[in-house]
This record gives sequence, structure tokens and C-alpha cells, in this order.
Amino acid sequence: MTLPNSDIAFLPLGGTGEIGMNLNLYRSGDAWLAVDCGIGFGGAEHPEIEVMMPDPSFIEQRRDKLVGLVITHAHEDHIGAVAWLWPRLRCPIIATPFGAAVLRRKLGEAGLLGEARIRVVEPGGSFSLGPFGLQFMPVTHSVPQAQALVIRTAAGIVLHTGDWKLDPEPLVGPPTDEAAFARLGDEGVLAMVCDSTNAMVDGRSGSEAAVRRTLVDLVGSIRGGRIAVACFASNVARVATVAHAAAMAHRSVALVGRSLRNLDAAARECGLLDGVASFIDEEDAGTVPDEHLLMLVTGSQGEPRSALARIAADTHPNIALGEGDTVIFSSREIPGNERAIGLVQDQLTRRGVRVITDAEHAVHVSGHPAREELRRLYALVRPKIAVPVHGEWRHLSAHAELARECGASPILLEDGDILSLAPGRAAVVDSAPVGRLVVDGTRLVNAAGGVMAARRRMLFNGLVMGSVAVNAQGRVVGRPVVSAPGLFDEGDPEERRMTDEFARSLDGIPPGLRQDEEALAEAARAALRRALGKRLQKRPLVDVHLIRV
Repeated sequence: MTLPNSDIAFLPLGGTGEIGMNLNLYRSGDAWLAVDCGIGFGGAEHPEIEVMMPDPSFIEQRRDKLVGLVITHAHEDHIGAVAWLWPRLRCPIIATPFGAAVLRRKLGEAGLLGEARIRVVEPGGSFSLGPFGLQFMPVTHSVPQAQALVIRTAAGIVLHTGDWKLDPEPLVGPPTDEAAFARLGDEGVLAMVCDSTNAMVDGRSGSEAAVRRTLVDLVGSIRGGRIAVACFASNVARVATVAHAAAMAHRSVALVGRSLRNLDAAARECGLLDGVASFIDEEDAGTVPDEHLLMLVTGSQGEPRSALARIAADTHPNIALGEGDTVIFSSREIPGNERAIGLVQDQLTRRGVRVITDAEHAVHVSGHPAREELRRLYALVRPKIAVPVHGEWRHLSAHAELARECGASPILLEDGDILSLAPGRAAVVDSAPVGRLVVDGTRLVNAAGGVMAARRRMLFNGLVMGSVAVNAQGRVVGRPVVSAPGLFDEGDPEERRMTDEFARSLDGIPPGLRQDEEALAEAARAALRRALGKRLQKRPLVDVHLIRV
């Protein structure tokens, strides 16, 4: 492989200054490399949005120079946008066997499996794309086969860590190979682009083995009633732990939730659940006595349409929980999801269900490095430059301070900053346009565009539609009809008074505007807004439908 270019630059389009929506670009010469392509969720900050992702327009315009997309691991915030955005990129995809198994299901659902090319590289494998010499380095994380990515160019070596931690007993897959990182450090690393999620957390993140010991004891101590365990579907080690704890307590395990079934199939395809008995379907859970049933359930973050949320609301078609049952949240609260999780837990408690969280028992450990683990990696890799990513600004700042203590020169970025790493002194030299796309049914729309702006306005201020019949001279015929769902109750006298005021305003429209369709419609909308403003002191989305008679 020849490396003719002596420059390298880094550009995050998503995932820097925020948690989720990871989409990273590296440039060497005129060639571009993409690393990860993930989604994020709207949460309380954006209640009008369910799923969103970075806008790839910058690299889409350069896709003839895009040599490939490398997936570091199979979490939704790193892989979830591929099926949505690949038609705009149309480049080769590189993933580990487990990542590829998860991705094939997503691409198949999108009808793209026959078009998108997935190149499978084993954990720890080496490969090349254009001027980039690339190597996977296995790391421990809360999903199987997570990989850091070594990027070799003529300008130097960059380590892109992806999500990682140091866990001596990860249960599924090997521990992070610290010796391999030390050898990389001996080569000389120009820059490390590194996970910042837990940069404010002292100590270490903890081990999956400790969670297994806790869950075995906890599940074994529960006498009678159904048990449900909510965890992240992609945490195969946690799934294996729950299955082990259930077997020790003589309980059968049912999977409840589509994402769990998909991840179970992918894990078994890759041999990651060898020795774990097959799970029963949720439809058959009712055939198992309550004291012999444990259910793995999706919805640990309180997602409204998840299995656990529907169980808590008593709307699930197959599963019910009540007095004497137990739900264990084997997960952490992702910032922004506190209210949604609290609502589900409150509904379960109201139904007589015992709710157990990591505040009471050690039923969860993070998949991201705490400060002692970050210090250890810096000691092994010894990068000249530290680039904190995968975190909000407070996480990035804390990471930067730690990196400086460890002898690296930190550079703080936000999405869209173009960081020249070499040649010369590393610095932000330019910026690229960034934005967010929102999943709206089967299409993508711009988060900052008119559709979502109207959705936000309707959400907080409502929608009012007026229908007006006018004759050939533009005079109102009959009485206007106004519909204002979410603003007035049926039969509200205030709605009638507002409609009367709207009708009087229509009579005052100047004759010169009555023959022009657009001018008359805009004048009618203005009249309706005035009538609403007087009555409601709100500014809903307003439209008027003119009917010529």
C-alpha cells in the first residue's frame, strides 16, 4: 500500500458536543473516510422528534472521494443511521461479523441488502481503504466485538477509540488488549480521538462479572411472581447473565420486544450465545407458571412504544404485570430520559409491581471509561494530541483537562469543525455545514426546516383552520367555519365569539384584495390571527381555505 499524502484532517458531523448521532470523517489528500453513522433521540428537549441523525450533505457532495464507512460497533448511536443514509453515500461498509449481522437486518428491512456492500473484517483485523491503512483493535464495551480503529497515514497515526472501557472480566469477548495499545504507543501516535462519556466520573466503570454475581443473588432471592429485566438489547453479556441467573433460579426466559429478538438472532449467528438455551417467545410466556418465568424486556429508557412502556400502561397484547411481580432496571438513565423512565416506573409501582434499579443494587455497570481508565489508556498510547468526542461540552472539557494532565495537547471541537492534524501545528482551519435530519414516518426531513418548525408550533400553540366561502366579487357567503383542535373544547362559547370576530374582520378586507386569490387568502389568515390573538393570547399555526361559489 502506498501512502502518497502527507496530511490528515478530522471532521465530526455528529457526536461531538452531544451524545449520540456519531458520524466522523477523516481526510487524507482528497480522499475521505467515514467512521460510524448513528442516530439520536429527541427527548424532552425536542418532544416533536423521535429519531434524528446527522445531515450528511457535506460528504454526500464528495461521495466520489469517500473510500468507505467503518463501523466500530453495533450500538444504535453508531450504526442506526446507516440504512437511512447509505443511499446518499453509496460507499463500501466495513464491520465485524456481529456488526455486519446487525446491519444486514437493518438494510434488509430497508430493501437495501442487495445494494449495500458489507465487507466483514474479523476483530483485530487489518485492511486498507484508499490512502488509509486501517486496523481494528478489540476493546471491551457493552456490545460484542467493539473495536477501536487505528488509522495510519503518511502524516502519522490516529487512534479513533470508539466506545470502550477496561473490564478484566467482560464475560462475552476478550478484555481490552492493553499490550496492543502499548505497542501502538511505541510506534508513536499523532492523535487520539477518544470517548468522553464518563470523563466526569472518578474511579473505574466496573465489571460485567460483578453485575452477574449481583443478578444471580437478586433473582435467586425473589420468591414467587414474574420477574422482568429491562436492559439494553445490544448488551449480549448482560443477556447471557440474565439467562444464567434465570437458570440458577429455575426460571425460563422469554424475550419481549423486537430489538431483543433481532439482537438474539445476530448474537447466535456469530456464536456469541453458545451454551445459552434458546429463549421462549413472548406469545408463549403465558404458558409458564409465574414463579418459573423471567422476561427480558426492551424499554429501559422509557421509550413510549417499547414493550415495557406498554406493559406498564397495560396495553401490551401478550404480557401483563401486577401485584407480586418484580421489574429490574439493569441499565442507566441516559440524560434526557429521566422523566420517561420515571413515568414507566411510577405506572409499574401503581400496579403493585416492585421496581429495582441500580440505586439499590449493583445491577448495571457503564460501558464507557471512567477517569482512571482514561488515564491508563493515555499512559499506554501516549498521543501528542487529544481530541475528546462523544460527549456534551462539560464531558469534553473534563476530558481535555485530564488529557493535559496526562501529557497530551487537547483540542476541543464541535460538530462541523475541520481539524488539521498534520502537517504543521494542529488547529481548526475551517468549518463544514452541519445539521440534523428527522425520521418522519418513512422519510427524512430537515430538523431546522418548515415541517418540523410547524410541528413544534402546533405542539405548543395548536392549529387553527378556517374555511370561508366567497362569491365572484370576493364577498363572504354564509358564516365562516373555524376548527381549532387542542384549543377549544366542543361547544366552547369562546370559539363562537372568536368565529364571529373573524367574520367581522373579513367584512373589512379592502375591495382591491378581493379579486386576487393569494392576497385574499393572506388577508383572511391575518384576520383569523388577530381574532385568535385577542381571545387566546397565543400564536397557533393558522391557515384558511377559500372556496369560490
